[in-house]
Amino acid sequence: MSAKDGQVRRAAVAALVGTAIEFYDFFIYGTAAALVFGPVFFPGLGAVGALVAAFSVYAVAFLARPLGAVVFGHFGDRVGRRAVLVVSLLLMGVATALVGVLPGFGVWGWWAPGVLVVLRVCQGVGLGGEWGGAALLVAENAPAGRRGRYGGFLQLGPTLGFVLANGVFLALQLGLSERAFRDWGWRVPFVASLALVAVGLFVRLRLEESPVFRGEECARRVRLPLAEVLRGHWRRVLAGCGVITVGYALFYLTTTFALAYASTGLGLGSTMVLSVLLVGALGMGGTVWLSASRSDGWGRRRTLGWATALAGSWSLLLFPLLESGRRPLVFVALVGAMLVLGAMFGPVAAFLPELFPTRVRYTGAALTYNLGGVVGGATTPLVATRLTEACGTAQPVGWYLAGLGVVALACLRLLPETGGTELAAAGRRAPALNADPAA
Repeated sequence: MSAKDGQVRRAAVAALVGTAIEFYDFFIYGTAAALVFGPVFFPGLGAVGALVAAFSVYAVAFLARPLGAVVFGHFGDRVGRRAVLVVSLLLMGVATALVGVLPGFGVWGWWAPGVLVVLRVCQGVGLGGEWGGAALLVAENAPAGRRGRYGGFLQLGPTLGFVLANGVFLALQLGLSERAFRDWGWRVPFVASLALVAVGLFVRLRLEESPVFRGEECARRVRLPLAEVLRGHWRRVLAGCGVITVGYALFYLTTTFALAYASTGLGLGSTMVLSVLLVGALGMGGTVWLSASRSDGWGRRRTLGWATALAGSWSLLLFPLLESGRRPLVFVALVGAMLVLGAMFGPVAAFLPELFPTRVRYTGAALTYNLGGVVGGATTPLVATRLTEACGTAQPVGWYLAGLGVVALACLRLLPETGGTELAAAGRRAPALNADPAA
């Protein structure tokens, strides 16, 4: 194995480990919000009111993620990718651990949810800087013909983080009484984050800076990356955001809203739903790898287009199957959604970095990815909760999701095919929206 191949593999492993830890930290809040945060931090608001309040704080982190993309993207484009990723990991880990020791409303009163909001903002800022930097570490090290495949390692990170987060909660629910779980058991996954962060730091501190960034002349590094992105690449940011919004929406509807709805509204039991989601997440890892690898041959746009069309179609089946209450159909609904999600997210780690030149790649890719999270991840559980309450059924949520799929396909047509091309040179502007980047 050559030194270059070794560096690519180390970058891929570091991206996988670090991103898995960051998303573990992020996902455990969503699971806790669906299961316990309502009565712990928002008692007295009623079942629906407490759930909406918990999901509102959940949404705060998505609103903070673009801020993290801008802040970490600025220093990532100016100073380097490696150092910024270490800071983002530390911020996320410390904020997560502090949630685990935060007193509830009964002890601190309104200070408790107030501090929870602040810690959730810190989580969002940390994750906002994480994904873009990790994607660049892989994309800027990998050869053009295998960039999708290596990017698949990064996209397995969220899947691994989800499996770990839900596996820990499932084990705690099975091993503890309901009272013990609500009193203190839910805190264990948050405090345990510190041990995972130590592992992530060990891996990341052994990395070298990306060769593409090292080759960038200091004099050509842009002073304000955000200003250049907004001035020269804003159309690409908006179109890319539109493409990934439906994936975010489907993911958080399946893993957060559906968990709460099936557990409380349909009486299926949270243990059963968590078990199904864990099976689905394992399948999701397989489709992530398949679509990421195939995008090197099929092309990023073609792969994403088929996956998005499938997601829009499946969204119309998801809630009718879920509301049947029959366990085999619930299994099909949730596992099918997770498989589709893997196909959608697989090529993204290669596609978004390929859309921007080196000098603003961190800011551009991170901002695009995290704006999609605001639209698709922050608002969708809230919209779904209100729609379900107003209509008495969650089936209109499927039509809402299908509409996002149509928007995503329209945005995808505005973006160029980037698979197999060399990353844009330092001083070049990205090609026009409908142009071939290799031209």
